[in-house]
Amino acid sequence: MTAIEFENVSKQYRLGLVSTRTISHDLNRWWAMNVRGKEDPYLKIGETNDRSTKGNSEYVWALKDINFSIEQGDVIGIIGKNGAGKSTLLKLLSRVTVPTTGEIRANGRIASLLEVGTGFHPEMTGRENIYLNGAIMGMTKAEISRKLDEIVDFSGCERYIDTPVKRYSSGMKVRLGFAVAAHLDPEILVVDEVLAVGDAEFQKKAIGKMQDVASGKGRTVLFVSHNMAAVRKLCKSGIILQNGMVHFSGTANEAIDEYLKAYADKYEDLPLADIPRTGATSGLIRFTGYNYTNFNNEPITPHCGKPLRIRLKADVMEDLENVDVSIDICNSLGDPMMTFDSKYTMNSFSLPKGEHWFSLDIHKLPLTGGTYRLGLWCATKRLDSKNGCADFINNVIKLNVEEDDFFSNGKRTALHLMGKVVLYDHKWNIE
Repeated sequence: MTAIEFENVSKQYRLGLVSTRTISHDLNRWWAMNVRGKEDPYLKIGETNDRSTKGNSEYVWALKDINFSIEQGDVIGIIGKNGAGKSTLLKLLSRVTVPTTGEIRANGRIASLLEVGTGFHPEMTGRENIYLNGAIMGMTKAEISRKLDEIVDFSGCERYIDTPVKRYSSGMKVRLGFAVAAHLDPEILVVDEVLAVGDAEFQKKAIGKMQDVASGKGRTVLFVSHNMAAVRKLCKSGIILQNGMVHFSGTANEAIDEYLKAYADKYEDLPLADIPRTGATSGLIRFTGYNYTNFNNEPITPHCGKPLRIRLKADVMEDLENVDVSIDICNSLGDPMMTFDSKYTMNSFSLPKGEHWFSLDIHKLPLTGGTYRLGLWCATKRLDSKNGCADFINNVIKLNVEEDDFFSNGKRTALHLMGKVVLYDHKWNIE
C-alpha cells in the first residue's frame, strides 16, 4: 500500500520577499489565474535552487518536479546539502505550506517534528501541550490520556511537565516534541534534523523508537539528517536532494554511498592544495600531494596484507613547533575504520619553514579489497598562539586496495567482507 506519493511537486519562492512585492505583479498573477484561468505567469521564470551561486532571477525553485512514492512501513532517509530542499519537502508533506504545483497524497495521520518546539504554545505547560498536539492530530482526550505516562517517561521531562514550555531548554523541547510525535500513533512520522539538539542518550532512544514505530507497527517514517551513520542504521531507503530536485533514489546504503562519492569525486582530480577546506584551519601547514609506495619509496598499488607507505607532501608557512599529523582511513560510507595519529606513537615535532614529506608505514595492510577514503589532519602550536588545526581534508583521497592472501594460506577473504572490515592475525583453538 502506498503511504505517500509526490506527483510533479514544485515550490517556488521570491527571494527575500513575501508575495511578489509589487502591485503590478500581484495584479498580473490575479488576472491570469482568476480571470483568464491560466497558470501563474511567474512559474515560467525562476532558477534552480543553488544557494552557493548568484542568480539573475528574483524567483527560485526551492523544489522542482519532485516525483516519488513511499510504501507503508518504509523508513526513508532524505539527505543532501544545506539548502537542497529537504526541510521544504517535509513542510509540504506536513501541510505547513502548500506546493506551487503538483499534488501530494498521504494515507494516514501525520505527526511532524520539523523544528525545536514545533507546535508548542510557550505559555502552556508541557502536559497541556501534549493534549494540544494530540487534539490537532485528531485524537480524543481519552486516547491521549492513555499515552500520557508513556510520553512523559520517554521524554525525561517529568519534573517539568507542569511548567510552561517557554522555560524549557532547546533539548527539553526536542525531547518532549519527539515523545509526543512518536507516541500518538501516527501512520506517518516526519522527523527533521532536530535530534542533533538532543544528547547522545536521547538520540539513541529516539532512533530506537523510530525503528520500533516502523518495524513493529508498520508506520512510515521520513527522516532528514546529516548524520550518515544514523540514516544507515535507521532507514531502508534513501533519497538525495540536490538543488531542489531528486538526484538519486535507492536503498539507504546506496544513497549514502552516492552522496559521499559525489562530494569526493567532485574534488578528487584537483591538487590537494586546491581542494576547498570545509573546516576552520589556520593554513600554517597545507597538504599539497600524496602517494602510495613501498618502504623504498617506489610507487605501488596497495594490496591486502602487504606493506604500504602513505606519503604526504606539505608546505609549512613558517617555523613551527609541537606539530602533530594524522591519517584516518574511512569506508565508502565515510565511517572511520582506522586512525593513525602521530601524537600516540611519537612526540610532537618541530618543522622549519618550507616543503616537507610525512610518511606513515603500515607493515601489513589489514584492509580487504575495495575502495576507501583518507582523512588528513595536522595541528600545530606557534610560540604566540594556542593549539589549532592547521589543515584538514576529509573523505576525498581514494585508497584502492587490491584483494590478496592476508593470512598467507592461499585463501582470500569472502566477497561479502570486501571494503567493510579490518583484518587481524589470529589463531583458533578447538578443545
